[in-house]
Amino acid sequence: MKPLSAFMKKEYLEAARTGRLIILVLLFSLFGIMNPAIAKLTPWMMEMFSDSLAESGLTFTNVHVDAFTSWTQFFKNIPIALIAFVLIFSDSFTKEYKSGTLLLALTKGLSRYKVVLAKTVLLLSLWTLGYGLCFSITCGYTAYFWDNSIVNHLFFAAAAWWLFGVWIISLIVLFSSLLLSNTSVTLCTGGIAVSAYLLSVIPKAKAYSPALLMDTNSILIGVEKIDVYIKAILITVSMCIICISASIPIINKKQL
Repeated sequence: MKPLSAFMKKEYLEAARTGRLIILVLLFSLFGIMNPAIAKLTPWMMEMFSDSLAESGLTFTNVHVDAFTSWTQFFKNIPIALIAFVLIFSDSFTKEYKSGTLLLALTKGLSRYKVVLAKTVLLLSLWTLGYGLCFSITCGYTAYFWDNSIVNHLFFAAAAWWLFGVWIISLIVLFSSLLLSNTSVTLCTGGIAVSAYLLSVIPKAKAYSPALLMDTNSILIGVEKIDVYIKAILITVSMCIICISASIPIINKKQL
């Protein structure tokens, strides 16, 4: 356990020393503040541009904002935060291949499967930290300005989106075990995510696609029930387990 603990400590210290941890905290905090701020400022911005809109033939009416407006912004902005997360941490494995530090850790007794587990735990904990921070800030400010209780199944919708991020991380781990370039890892992860989104466009396949977990508006306004997401959740969890499990034998056979 000592080599694993030392490796985990190195990973977190490296994330802090390289500034990635600070960037993560600042980025997700910014998005957390932006969500209710944009909702709160929307009526003022619409009023400010009312004259120019009128000149274009558009009629300005009073804009009603509430907690739902803030949470709509949250679920619109969190994909951008996830993309930034992928760009920042997609080289978690590949930089080890290039620098040779992974080989050094293996010679000190660290098993290869523990490398996969350590990297996975690192990415999951950082994603959970960033996502939880963004959610908490948005929730706090939204509760201060409005009433969160008008939003249906808020915590379920948030958990579903968090799970989608976990699925993306499992893809990063899988492709990192196969490929040597973080650019390739990012492109392959993005390609699978886009494919899942395109699959969700097909009505009969939508219920089975992980991309359904991003479709939160329907459940927030009470149009859809939780049962609609169960199949997608089960498939997403299964895919996460498969991706992580498949990464271990691949890493075991990989030439470093």
